[in-house]
Amino acid sequence: MDIKRIKNLRVDSDISQEKIANILHISQRAYSYYETGKHNIPLNVLCSLADYYDCSIDYLLGRTDNREINK
Repeated sequence: MDIKRIKNLRVDSDISQEKIANILHISQRAYSYYETGKHNIPLNVLCSLADYYDCSIDYLLGRTDNREINK
């Protein structure tokens, strides 16, 4: 699974892979694998990314272009 949006959000936020990896409590290498699609993103990491970027998981997965979270 290649999730381009997580890279785009990170770059747009001017955050390094190392910094976001630290926020997620994972290694930079693991985060890099998620960004490139070499490894699937665990659900807990996906939820943490959605919380960090204040967007829906569907937005991260490219299932919608709406960043809004249904509340």
